[in-house]
Amino acid sequence: MKQNICVAIIFFFFSFQNASAQNIDSTIARYANEFGQERMYIHYDKSAYCPGETVWFKTYIMKTIFPSEDSKSVYIDWTDDKGNLLLHIVSAVVGGTSFGQFEIPAKYTGQFIHVKAYTKWMLNFDSAFLYNKDIRILTKTNIASVKKSIIPEITFFPEGGDAIAGVTNKIAFKANDQWGRPINVKGIIKNKKGKIIDSLRVIHDGMGFFYLRPEKGDTFIAIWKDEKGAEHTTSLPAIKEKGVSLQVAINGTRRTFLVSAPPQSINQLGLIHIIGTMYQQEVFKVSKELNNGAIQEVIPTENLPSGILTITVFDKNWNPLAERITYINNEEYLFYPEMTVQHWGLNKRARNEIEISVPDSLSANLSVSVTDMAIASDTSDNIISHLLLTGELKGKVNDPAYYFLNNSDSLSKQLDLVMLTHGWRRFNWEEIVKGNDPKIIYPKDTSYLSISGKIYGATPNQLRGAGSIVLLVNQKKSANQVYSVPVNPDGTFRDPSHILFDTAHVYYQFDKSKGLEDVSVQFMQNRLPPLANNMTATSNFYNFNADTTGNYRQLQLADATAEALKYYKGKVLETVTIKGRSKSPVDVMDEKYTSGLFSGGDAFQFDLLTDPSARSSIDIFNYLQGKVAGLQINTSSHPPTLQWRGGTPQIFLDETPSDANMISSIPVSDVAYIKVLRPPFIGGIGGGGAGAIAIYTRHGDDVKSTDKGLNNNIINGYTAIRQFYSPDYSKISEENEKQDLRTTLYWNPMVITNGENNKVLLTFYNNDVAKSFRVEIEGMTKDGRLAHVVQVME
Repeated sequence: MKQNICVAIIFFFFSFQNASAQNIDSTIARYANEFGQERMYIHYDKSAYCPGETVWFKTYIMKTIFPSEDSKSVYIDWTDDKGNLLLHIVSAVVGGTSFGQFEIPAKYTGQFIHVKAYTKWMLNFDSAFLYNKDIRILTKTNIASVKKSIIPEITFFPEGGDAIAGVTNKIAFKANDQWGRPINVKGIIKNKKGKIIDSLRVIHDGMGFFYLRPEKGDTFIAIWKDEKGAEHTTSLPAIKEKGVSLQVAINGTRRTFLVSAPPQSINQLGLIHIIGTMYQQEVFKVSKELNNGAIQEVIPTENLPSGILTITVFDKNWNPLAERITYINNEEYLFYPEMTVQHWGLNKRARNEIEISVPDSLSANLSVSVTDMAIASDTSDNIISHLLLTGELKGKVNDPAYYFLNNSDSLSKQLDLVMLTHGWRRFNWEEIVKGNDPKIIYPKDTSYLSISGKIYGATPNQLRGAGSIVLLVNQKKSANQVYSVPVNPDGTFRDPSHILFDTAHVYYQFDKSKGLEDVSVQFMQNRLPPLANNMTATSNFYNFNADTTGNYRQLQLADATAEALKYYKGKVLETVTIKGRSKSPVDVMDEKYTSGLFSGGDAFQFDLLTDPSARSSIDIFNYLQGKVAGLQINTSSHPPTLQWRGGTPQIFLDETPSDANMISSIPVSDVAYIKVLRPPFIGGIGGGGAGAIAIYTRHGDDVKSTDKGLNNNIINGYTAIRQFYSPDYSKISEENEKQDLRTTLYWNPMVITNGENNKVLLTFYNNDVAKSFRVEIEGMTKDGRLAHVVQVME
C-alpha cells in the first residue's frame, strides 16, 4: 500500500509538470533525500504521576511516512518547573523505537515535569519541531486546580499569508488564553470609517473566519468581548497593495486552489508557479500565466499519503508569494490490533490474560499499558494525532486526537481551521531557490554508542604510528573484557562490537615503544550532553484534564503505597541486630578531615589517596562523573555545571564555600578526600536543598603516591533500562505479602508481531483494589501504519 502511494505521488507530479525550473526540483529532491527531518512521539504508561513513581515510556520516530532508520540514539531531557535538569537519558533506537524509564524524585513538589526529546539530527532544524510535553505531577498541595486570571487574546491569519487589496480575502482567527487553550469570543469587524464589515463568530475551539475585500489604504479593527464580557480592540494585519491571494477549498478527496491577484499586480507578475509538497517531497507543480487575474486548479488527493499538503505560490523568479497548508486524511495509515481476553481476573490479585493479534501481512512494534480504570486518563493526544498532525505544526493544537475520531466532512472543515491558524514552514524557500543546503552542525547518529574516544597531546607522527590502544572494560555484573582497538591517524578510535549500556570503568594503555605515556584520552565524545536551553515545566505543553476525581484517586493510592512501604521498612529494621564493627578507611578519612556539620551524616565518600582512578582524572569533576547516582556533571561547559535532585549542589573547599571554576583548576593529586552530602545539607547557604560537595586537600602527612598504575576513566553509554515489575501471585514469596496498590498494572514496550507470529499472549495480575482496567495499545508497523486502541475490561 505504501509503495503504491509513492508511485501515485510520482505520477501525479509528472502529470502536472509543464515548466522547467530543474534547479527547484533537484533541490527539493536533494532536501528530501539528504535532509529529511524526523518527528517523534512518546507513549507513557499513564498520563499523570505522583512523586516517587516511575514514568515508563516508549519513543516512536518517523521520517516521511515510515519508521526512521537513520538515528540510532535518542536523547531525552527531564526538567523541573524551574528549568533545572533532573535527568539526561540516552536510549538506543531499533526500528524507529526505543524505551526506558524515569524515576520522579520522591520529594518533588512541582506541578509538572517537562520532557524534551530529540535526535542529534533533529537539532539541525527548527527547534519548534522537537518533542515537548509537560507531565502532570499530583501532590496534596497542587492536585486541586488553582483558578488563575485568564488573559484572552485573538490572532488573525489571512489565508495564504497576506491580505491583498482589490481581491477577496479569507481571514481566519484564533482566540485563546495565555496557555493556548481556546476561549469563546464574539464581536465585529470595522473599517477605518467605522463601518461594520462582518461579525466574529467562533466555529470550533475558539477558531473561525470571515471574508474581506479591502481597497488600497483600508485598515480594519476587531472589537470583541471575551467570556467574561470584557471588551477588547485588536487591529487586523495590514493590507498589502500588491501580491496574490491563495484560497483552498475542500471537496471530498479533492482540493481546489484559487490564486487571485489585483489589477495592479497582474502585469507585473505574469507567470506564476505553484508547488505542492508533503513531507518535504514535491507532489505536484503548476506553471501558468496570470492573464485574467486568477488561476484555479483541482488537485486529486485520494492517492496521496495522509498528512499536511503545503501549497506554495511563486512569481516568475521563484520568489514565494503565498503559502497555505491543507490536511489530507485518506486513513491508509491505520491498522487495528485486535485484543481478546483469554482469562478474566477482576478480583483481588486475580490473573488476567489478553491476546493481541495483528494481520499476518504486517510486522508491528507495539507498546501496551494496563492501568486502573479509576485513575484519570488524558485522551487529547496519541501516536496518530502527534506523528501525523501536531508533530508537523508550530504552536499548540487543543485536543488534536479529536480530529481523527472520524473522517466526516464537518470534522474535516474543523481541521481546516487548524490549518488556517497554525504556523508551518519546513522549507526556507529563499535558500532553496539559491540552491543552498541547510547548515548541518550535528551529524546523524548512524551507529550505536560503542566505546570510542580521541587521543590528545600527541604529535601527528605519533598518532600515525600509534598502532592500537588496549582497553580493559569493567562493568557491574559482567566480567572484565579486554579489547585492542586500532587508532586512526587523527587520533580517534572506536570499537563497534561493544555497545555500551550504563557506566563502565575503562583502563587503557599503549605500546610503551610508541612514546604515548603523557597523552590524554577523552572517551565517548559522540554522546550528546543535555541541551543548554532547558524548558521550564509550566503547563504550556499540557492538555488540562478535568477528571479531578481520577487524579484524587491516583494520589490516594500513591499515598497509601508510600505509607505501606514505610511500615514495611520499619518491620524489617525490627529484625536487624546492630553489631559493632571496625572503622572503614573512609570513616578514618572522615574523622581526620571533617568537622562540625560536615562530619558524619548521609554521604558518598571518596578516598583519593588510595583510589587509582584519581590519578588519571583530568580534574575533580571528571573524577566524580558517574560515581554518584543522580548527580549530573556537564564537563563540556566552562566552568562545569552540576545538577542533583532538581538543583545545584553547593561546593566547599576545605569547608569554605567555593565554586566550580576554582575547583576545576585544582590538580587532583592535591586532593585527599571528597564527601558528597545528600540533601538537605543544613550547613549550606539557603538550606542546601540540592546537597553539597566538600573537597579536602592533602595534609602535610599525606604523601603523594608515585605508583601511577593504568590510566583509566569512568564513561557513560546508554541509560540503563529497568524491567517493569509485575508481581506473580501464583507463587508464594515475601514480596507478595506487601499491600498492592499499583495504578499501572502492566507495561510492555516490546510487543512484536510478524507474519510467522502475529499473536502475542500477555499475562498480568490485578492489584488489591482495582475493579476495572484500561488497556491502551499503540504501535507502528514496518511500512509506517499506526495504531491507537483503547479497551476497557470491566
